[in-house]
Amino acid sequence: MSETVITWLPLIAAMLVTGAFAGVLAGLLGVGGGIVIVPVLYFVLQGMGIDPDVAIRVATGTSLLVIVPTSLSSVRSHHRRGNVDWALIRRWWPFMVVGVILGSLTALKVHGNVIGGIFGVIALLVAANMLLRPKAPPLTQQLPGLPGQGLMAGGIGYFSVMIGIGGGTLGVPMLTACNYPPHRAVGTAAFFGLLIALPGATAMLLASTPEGAPDGMVGLVNLAGFAAIVPLTVLLAPVGAWLGSKLNALWLKRVFAVFLCISGGRMLMQLLGV
Repeated sequence: MSETVITWLPLIAAMLVTGAFAGVLAGLLGVGGGIVIVPVLYFVLQGMGIDPDVAIRVATGTSLLVIVPTSLSSVRSHHRRGNVDWALIRRWWPFMVVGVILGSLTALKVHGNVIGGIFGVIALLVAANMLLRPKAPPLTQQLPGLPGQGLMAGGIGYFSVMIGIGGGTLGVPMLTACNYPPHRAVGTAAFFGLLIALPGATAMLLASTPEGAPDGMVGLVNLAGFAAIVPLTVLLAPVGAWLGSKLNALWLKRVFAVFLCISGGRMLMQLLGV
């Protein structure tokens, strides 16, 4: 076995496990596989000697490309169950795409520490929402008017593309906080992932590859990681959607929230030099 293959075996093994986990979560909780892929890739790449600034860029760029086929698979599953609100998508997509474009431009300009810091904060906020407000009443009884919805859609697109996550991580809690049906929020947010990942991944593929990036790069996307993750995410996203109707979602969210606390907290501690 060649030295190159031996070097990449740990990464490929980690990405296969990550792909399975991310695919199930994408369909099960509507959080998007990126919230799993980014921290795992970030720490695995550093374990291979990649600089943290480069590692976070490669992790987010690769995650965005992975989200494209994952979201397609998840959208099909949720559409068959009638859980995709196409009327809401028609209202939101222009605002979300503008947010994605601005977020992509920002991500290409700022230092990787900024991206890592935003990811860590968002991961902890999402975890806190899952742990502290699992059965809390909605903050409002309905979605705001079009200007308010535009701000929601733009904000979801802006921050999601910056840190390489799908639209569900921010979209689902925002929608449910406005008394939106949870299952419909998950299905609709799956389509948000496409609106975010398609232009975002395109921008990452066209970006310059930073010095010190691992082999197999196109722009800021690592094709080896992408090839290892995608098959399982596509296959298992429908399984996650099916499991969502069978398992205790409250306990699943609590377990996932603990994972987010660990990964988000670890990223912030590393940035602070702790």
